[in-house]
Amino acid sequence: MEVIPALDLKGGRCVRLRQGRLDDETVFSDDPVAMALRWQAVGAGRLHVVDLDGAVGGRPANAEVIAAVCAALTIPVQLGGGVRDAAGLELALGLGVDRVILGTLAAQDPEAVLTLAQRFPGRVVVGIDARDGLVATAGWTQTSRIHFLELARRYDRPEVAAIIFTDIARDGMHSGPNLESTRRLCQEVSAPVIAAGGVHDLRDVRRLLDLAPLGLAGFITGRAIYEGTLDLGQALALVKGG
Repeated sequence: MEVIPALDLKGGRCVRLRQGRLDDETVFSDDPVAMALRWQAVGAGRLHVVDLDGAVGGRPANAEVIAAVCAALTIPVQLGGGVRDAAGLELALGLGVDRVILGTLAAQDPEAVLTLAQRFPGRVVVGIDARDGLVATAGWTQTSRIHFLELARRYDRPEVAAIIFTDIARDGMHSGPNLESTRRLCQEVSAPVIAAGGVHDLRDVRRLLDLAPLGLAGFITGRAIYEGTLDLGQALALVKGG
């Protein structure tokens, strides 16, 4: 199971939001490249980058920083935020990222996403962000009427590299991951599932490890490793030990 540190970009800086609210941010670094190198040095095998400006604006907005991060690292980078069409996906891949996360497009046009996944096998990840069980889009500023499990079933296909599930209510809140919903998702689909939102400490990591036999392929951690409630090195060691 992967432990994936998150790097959220807003205005070229590394920040973290609470529940995705742009008016509730904490700036952790003015040097995203240095922060990315820090997590790689600790032992992370993959970096999760979110272009927050792009997520709200509908197009990539931190391209220069993202390209610099990818160029500096030897580990793969997965990118989400603002990729809403084939042109955006090609632009993101051109920046050097390994996988691109499609969220809003995944909710609005499943056929288009599956076509892209077939065109770029192993490089398209579906991001499903839920608020009270319903899928949220456009940088979490809009909530649909689609239940997250219903959407996940549409993407239970081999061409989809993974499904990232985020419980918005828990994101950045140190409240623990939504184990029940994550468990249900793992039981519903055969695609690799990556959990996000709410991880606070090693106890949460142990709880997530229990879901590995069900298909949980990893989890993303952000605020916890920045604020020190979770030591990334210890989390990596715990997961490696099983």
